[in-house]
Amino acid sequence: MTALELVALAASTSLLAGWRLYLVTLVTGVAMKIGWVDLPQHLAALDVLASPWVIGAAAVGTLAEFFADKIAWVDSAWDAVHAFIRPLGGALLSLAIVDAADPAWQIASFLLGGGGALIAHAGKAGARTLVNTSPEPFSNIAVSTAEDVVTGGLLALAIANPLAAMLIAAILGVASIWLVVAARRALKGLMERIAPPKRETPTA
Repeated sequence: MTALELVALAASTSLLAGWRLYLVTLVTGVAMKIGWVDLPQHLAALDVLASPWVIGAAAVGTLAEFFADKIAWVDSAWDAVHAFIRPLGGALLSLAIVDAADPAWQIASFLLGGGGALIAHAGKAGARTLVNTSPEPFSNIAVSTAEDVVTGGLLALAIANPLAAMLIAAILGVASIWLVVAARRALKGLMERIAPPKRETPTA
């Protein structure tokens, strides 16, 4: 892979980690294990992702997240627990993929990867909180399943065609920011309907 392709792959995987960290780690590790991702020799740090222990742990996490994410309010609790884990995981994935010799580039990769994962996580958590206000459970299951499919599909596309990963990263970043803003406005409106502000009684 060229340097541009590696940066694009790092950007897309770190953003997707904000949605499904364990799935992204699992797919990336398996892709390395079977040779889908052809990396330069100097990126030896990525070998740890192809370790059977890492792949096994990621598989267990993927399975747990698959079920937890489909139960109303359990998914919000899961998101709250992973508010720190997902950004850190996205930062480490980005750092592992873009393992340049320059320490300044390593720091930039770590910060940008963590920031991208944080934005994606915030958008996902906000959107799922809104979905959980629905009294029926089917919308929660449908949204969660759609996230599974989209995450897997976009990650596979990024691995198969790294040049498309840059566009994927840009779209995900914009969509996540929009979700954060939209969720905040919707929650504010919902709280106002539940507990409207008190009006002051005019004095004579």
